[in-house]
Amino acid sequence: MARHLFDPSKMAAQPKGPAPPPVADAPLRVRDLAALVDAAIRRGVASPLRVVGEVSGLRERTHLYFDLKDGEAVIACVLFANVVRKHRIVLRDGLEVVVTGSLEFYAKAGKLSFIGTSAQPVGAGALDLAFKQLCDELRALGWFDDVRKRPLPTFPRRVAVLTSRSSAALQDVLDTMRRRCPAVEVALVDARVQGEGAAAELRAKLVALSRRHGALGIDAVIITRGGGSAEDLWAFNDRALAEAILKCPVPVVAAIGHETDTTIAELVADVRAATPTQAAMRLTPDMATLLEQVDLSATRLRGALLRRTAEARRAVDALSRRRPIASPHAITADARARLDRARERLADRVRQRLHHASLRLERAASRLESHKPAAEMARRGQRLEHMTGRLERAMAHRLASEHKRVDAHDRQLRAVGPQAVLARGYSYTTLADGRLVRSALVVSAGDELVTTLADGRVRSTVGGTGPGKPTPTKAPPKAPPKADRASQMGLFGETKGE
Repeated sequence: MARHLFDPSKMAAQPKGPAPPPVADAPLRVRDLAALVDAAIRRGVASPLRVVGEVSGLRERTHLYFDLKDGEAVIACVLFANVVRKHRIVLRDGLEVVVTGSLEFYAKAGKLSFIGTSAQPVGAGALDLAFKQLCDELRALGWFDDVRKRPLPTFPRRVAVLTSRSSAALQDVLDTMRRRCPAVEVALVDARVQGEGAAAELRAKLVALSRRHGALGIDAVIITRGGGSAEDLWAFNDRALAEAILKCPVPVVAAIGHETDTTIAELVADVRAATPTQAAMRLTPDMATLLEQVDLSATRLRGALLRRTAEARRAVDALSRRRPIASPHAITADARARLDRARERLADRVRQRLHHASLRLERAASRLESHKPAAEMARRGQRLEHMTGRLERAMAHRLASEHKRVDAHDRQLRAVGPQAVLARGYSYTTLADGRLVRSALVVSAGDELVTTLADGRVRSTVGGTGPGKPTPTKAPPKAPPKADRASQMGLFGETKGE
């Protein structure tokens, strides 16, 4: 069937919308066309609508954005965050859902969207689907594994009960624990167990209890509440609460709802109980049974003591018949006799050792006398004195000979030294930097000269070079190496006192 185009003129009987352009052939403005489309959708499409389709391209950006499609068409859908929280909607790509809502045309983007007010999976409830998805995730993480779950304490000192103060489950727990073993203390942790925010409050109370369990003396925790609908029990299917149970430092027993109800908290807990009463029984020892065990242990202990006493008495009787116990003076006499014999043997050994030592001392004295060490030392002392005298005389003679040689060399050096040459009227001239002046070509007007004489130095400044000798324009020759200057200056001795 051919689809007819929308005719705005046929909508005249409907509520007023944007007026059509006054001239039939005048062009529409974009906003006018968008207003016409929006008005046509609002007037021509009933609301609310229930649309079934497959979720595709799911995007979570505060709100849920996705496409709802079937084999022939697709439409953009939006579920706002408050709707998702209210209805606990959990979506995934490929899920077939029924979305209830209305069409809206967003003129600024030119986009038609289906705004949902609820979404229900086809063939299953939203809570069941969310529960199954969370179970699959936590099972993959190993949170449900029995190998990680801890055993319950045999004799707990204090048990914390996390539930509502006004719940019937709390009274069942208190009555059962009071009847079975009043010695076990109970610490109530009051929290909401259903409704908005109940899961967050349960988690916060359990985390605070975990931090202070040592100071409070808590050995185990019971999380419980009575029966109810799936919505009432939904607070115990929270992932954050399950993580708090997993990280609790003491064992946790969970008893949520009736025996047929199953929650995430029970699956993660160390022990799952069918009812609050069973949870209290699992944690509280039976006082009557304990008394029977005490009586039985007392009877066994009494019999063991009687047997040990009889055995000890027989052992004492047997020991009393032995000679050391029956005749203790005989033991003392034997010991005294052994002591006397040992004293005599010791005296004999001491006398023998003293005799042998005296003999060795006499032999050593005889050998020492034969060597006469005093005479030998006297001879060696005389020889040492003789050698010392010879050494002193030889050293004195050698020193006198060396003094004579030094004096001769000194006179020779003075005769041929440069100072003697200067004393005969000679001198030598150097530039200010110490270079020796060997030629008038190496000096220029204004140079400072130093002339060394026998009794001092004379400083002068060059006023000009000699007649007929042009002033050299080239740079003076480089100063000889330090080693050469030293060898040249060594020909003349410098006279202090300039």
